[in-house]
Amino acid sequence: MADPSRGRPLRLLHVLSSFDPGGKELRTVQLINRFGKGVMHTIVSAVPGATGAMRHVARGIPVLAINLPGLSGKPGPLKLRALANAMKPYDLILTYNWGAMNAVLAHSAFGPSLGLAGLIHHEDGFNADEADGLMATRNAYRILALSRAQALVVPSTILRNIALETWRQPLSKVHLIPNGVATARFTAKPKRDALPRLIKRPGERWLGTFAGLRAVKNLPRLVRAFAGLAEPWHLVIAGEGPESAAILAEAERCQVADRVHLTGFIADPASLIGLFDLYALSSDSEQAPMSVIEAMAAGLPVASPAVGDIAAMVGEGNRPYITPPGDEAALAAALRVLAEAPRLRAAIGTENRARARAEFDEDRMVSRHAALYARVMGRDRFP
Repeated sequence: MADPSRGRPLRLLHVLSSFDPGGKELRTVQLINRFGKGVMHTIVSAVPGATGAMRHVARGIPVLAINLPGLSGKPGPLKLRALANAMKPYDLILTYNWGAMNAVLAHSAFGPSLGLAGLIHHEDGFNADEADGLMATRNAYRILALSRAQALVVPSTILRNIALETWRQPLSKVHLIPNGVATARFTAKPKRDALPRLIKRPGERWLGTFAGLRAVKNLPRLVRAFAGLAEPWHLVIAGEGPESAAILAEAERCQVADRVHLTGFIADPASLIGLFDLYALSSDSEQAPMSVIEAMAAGLPVASPAVGDIAAMVGEGNRPYITPPGDEAALAAALRVLAEAPRLRAAIGTENRARARAEFDEDRMVSRHAALYARVMGRDRFP
């Protein structure tokens, strides 16, 4: 949709730590695709070349990737001024997570004098370096950088509380918008040969997970918890990242390598997740994982440490299987109970599916983002 005041499409700048496929990146793609062809999107990754999620932008939507100077390292005045000048052509500036914080500070420092468009920061969680506790120096930096942001979007109540209490943001600025998926797409059962190199054999049961293969996901823990499940159970891990060798080594050590399968990245979770019989996470840190919503929409029970909002996201019947963080034995016990009780899995899955449709559908997420973007831009609607 053209901006009537300028006679051109709206231009949005997205500044991220990385735009390789992951939870927040694929949610950004969801929004880009839903906003349609009349909005132009420019993607900036703090890691040069990490723009793999662009492959999932729908054909015909104008999107390009550029580099911006000064996203990493210490923020000197010249660096911040250069960053701010690079934001001048855009109608809305969207930043994401710690890796974009220099851009947030640049906007705070020079936005008023340069007449920059409004900035909305999105915070989705923390990497391994802050999984056990936030860094005081980073908190101070966030407080300063966010001082002139128009809004801060978070997907979980834990992050909302951190924003209000630790980062001292006013209540009017903090917006809790839960993640969402197109829940109707997860109702169909995929074919057993949906994966090119892995076929679900009759009688097999699959414990599955979608996760980046990063240290914070602690997938060797999931391998150890799974090792207590006998045939016919297999562990299917969908994702890519640097921890694949460690995961496979743990499977060898636990003598379950023949039943642990790494599929690589799956572009469309709906094409696989319906083959799972049980879903699990083993992360040290999460907030409101998209993959849990996808599992719920597919009618699966979930076993996971109680990190982020997971315990509040799942249905009431599922909550006994959301275990204390770091308690590997409890996670393994939850998996065993669910693995041995098909009727219980079905009942929990039915409740989870209904809850996903009611609380976490993509339409609801998109409309809430659009309303906030419109408000910050001073428009009646977005786009």
